[in-house]
Amino acid sequence: MKLFAKFLLAALLGAAASASFAADEPAAKPAAEAPAKAPKPDPAKGDTVFNATPANSQSCASCHNADGNSAIAANPKLAQQHPEYILKQLQDFKSGKRKSAIMKPMATALSDDDMRNIAWFVTSKKIKPGFAKEKDLVGLGERIFRGGIADRQIPACAGCHSPNGAGIPAQYPRLGGQHAEYTAQQLTLFREGTRLNSPVMTGVAAKLSNKEITAVADYIAGLR
Repeated sequence: MKLFAKFLLAALLGAAASASFAADEPAAKPAAEAPAKAPKPDPAKGDTVFNATPANSQSCASCHNADGNSAIAANPKLAQQHPEYILKQLQDFKSGKRKSAIMKPMATALSDDDMRNIAWFVTSKKIKPGFAKEKDLVGLGERIFRGGIADRQIPACAGCHSPNGAGIPAQYPRLGGQHAEYTAQQLTLFREGTRLNSPVMTGVAAKLSNKEITAVADYIAGLR
């Protein structure tokens, strides 16, 4: 009977110790909360921000026009571009991932909501078609855009940007109708390693000559 009592006492003490140990353990952490969902874009607010003139600065429209169809060849047309692409570029300008002395301060002044609203506003506008100017080079540009240059392992631009230059939403930007001067400038920046926010384009542009860049940029301007 005494032996049984000892076993019973030991069992009770063991249970008490386990309970005490469990009480000392930190409470289980709650499951991580899901990230807040981005608000729905508001193109009307984007219109206001895009066409507003901040203090001591210029509006987006002053360089890109009120409807996103820039009349200046050095400034890109933004109309009908994929909104996800516009949003990413603004974010890259703000973070410094894409360098631009002009766009850095403009993007820095924008909130995430501003960027999203601008992107969805400007891409809702229809792009005004462009046209090719280099008659002697347009054939070369078409061959590169549609077929690439196999012996130098240069892929066809159409593979990512589609045969008519419309691009693939959320992945590859629209190129069709863009100013040839702007497209050529960006290809050159990719080739020189100055623009670094697209490793794919850095690799492609690195293999293109000045003549090829001019040719393909001119061909792209006439796509619609």
